[in-house]
Amino acid sequence: MNALSKAKGFKKSKAGTYLSIGTTAFGAVGVAKQVQKARSEHDALRLVDAVITGAAIVTGIALLVRELKRIGDDDVLLG
Repeated sequence: MNALSKAKGFKKSKAGTYLSIGTTAFGAVGVAKQVQKARSEHDALRLVDAVITGAAIVTGIALLVRELKRIGDDDVLLG
């Protein structure tokens, strides 16, 4: 039962937050490809979509970094 409660708290742990940052940043690879394709095809609508998606990724990472700072020493997996 204790392991189950730790697993539920993983998302709010430092390790879980780092994992979320990594997976969110990995989405930037897809956005970069989307920008490249949009530029090569001169597709303004796809370029706008890629820019908005990129902004969402940056905002998501910023929120996760803020959460990481809030966690501080209150890491649920350590305590």
